[in-house]
Amino acid sequence: MDLAPSSTFTVLDHVTPERPLGAPDVMTITIELQPGAAGAAPHRHSGAVFGYVIEGELVFELEGEPARVIAAGEAFWEPGGDVIHYQAANNLPDGYTKFVAVMMCQHGHEMLTYVSDQELTARRHLRYGNHAAA
Repeated sequence: MDLAPSSTFTVLDHVTPERPLGAPDVMTITIELQPGAAGAAPHRHSGAVFGYVIEGELVFELEGEPARVIAAGEAFWEPGGDVIHYQAANNLPDGYTKFVAVMMCQHGHEMLTYVSDQELTARRHLRYGNHAAA
């Protein structure tokens, strides 16, 4: 990438999604979480989501991965599809967390679909650290 001499860039994240994106609907949003907020209930996206934490600390947990804290200035991504997104919570009890999300979802499908309690129970063995039988 050629940049003007006074410009710089920093790669925050670089991924190659496992499945093609096709011609997705793309939505860019900001999400601001109140101090200690749990964020959205477990859900999934029909396509890849790329994000960047602007301020605060985000507790981020995807199915099959341990929960981790993503701090301001760090990026994240999720593959979408069948993967459950368990947490995108504010890790700060006394401060706001704000992040940008770029959602690249299948045309004609919802950007976000909540997961039922029944499905959470059926897939509990797929959540990191939970080896109980389904």
